[in-house]
Amino acid sequence: MNINAIPSTLPQGAPPVRHYLQFADFTADEYHYLFTRAALIKQKFKTFTKHHTLVDRTLAMIFEKASTRTRVSFEAGMYQLGGSVVHLTTGDSQLGRSEPIEDSAKVISRMTDIVMIRTFEQTKIERFAANSRVPVINGLTNEFHPCQILADLFTLLEHRGTDANGQIDPSYLRGKTVTWVGDGNNMANTWLQAAATLGFHLRVSTPSGYEVDEKVAVTPRGMGAGSYKTYSNPLEACAGADLVTTDVWTSMGYEAENEARRKAFAAWCVDSKMMAAAKPDVLFMHCLPAHRGEEVEADVIDGPQSVVWDEAENRMHVQKALMEYLLLGRQS
Repeated sequence: MNINAIPSTLPQGAPPVRHYLQFADFTADEYHYLFTRAALIKQKFKTFTKHHTLVDRTLAMIFEKASTRTRVSFEAGMYQLGGSVVHLTTGDSQLGRSEPIEDSAKVISRMTDIVMIRTFEQTKIERFAANSRVPVINGLTNEFHPCQILADLFTLLEHRGTDANGQIDPSYLRGKTVTWVGDGNNMANTWLQAAATLGFHLRVSTPSGYEVDEKVAVTPRGMGAGSYKTYSNPLEACAGADLVTTDVWTSMGYEAENEARRKAFAAWCVDSKMMAAAKPDVLFMHCLPAHRGEEVEADVIDGPQSVVWDEAENRMHVQKALMEYLLLGRQS
């Protein structure tokens, strides 16, 4: 089924229904717009200037995986845009019972204007989107986490990619080097797609047996203008990097593997040596929650190169820009 063929309940003149299910769904030009728009929206937030572009619009948030940052960032963001929010979990809806995903999508999308889903298999969100009359956003799946990488790249631009007037310059990303240290998980998959779309270099260092699944991560366009290289030595991967980033060793749903992963990942803890091997102005990011002493040393995540708290806040601002774009299209 063509995901975008379902009739929309959006007002006349609004853009056709589009979904954001993985990073590869948007072009570089669209990301450049979103980064610039997010900067404007954040500036208004910081100066207590109202930005109510989604008045009378309702966001449905569906959680099959628990979250702190995803819920707060989407919920607060939608309220700040003037809209309202409906929060659903598998425990208080038919999603956790016997109703088919397709039926839930048809009902929920007739009563709300946009849907965010945080779930397990990517196929679940794809099935929902295929039967939705309104835009669907991937809040996280086992395979991809596009909203997090959107926030990460915006944070990198905010700290390093501004012009002489202090304005976001998305072209900064082309040719830069991002190093991923740790598990070849949904974050690593999404970084690979981002490199392909935006033209930066991605280095990935994982333990043997935990590599990125290229069949999942590589976009239909291949690696585009970006590049992707794997390293068995994480220290080597960090050499000359503009950004070093990581995640927990055991993602949600893989807790039974925790002890085995602790042993396998012992040499993949981001420490001061790895950061020293990178560029002098390197930044460190982590999507959180973090386990100090496991995937990252405390002096790194709590040190001057870390921008994790800006990164966490920026989830809200880029997601506001994303929801606005999916519902209203480009705004002047």
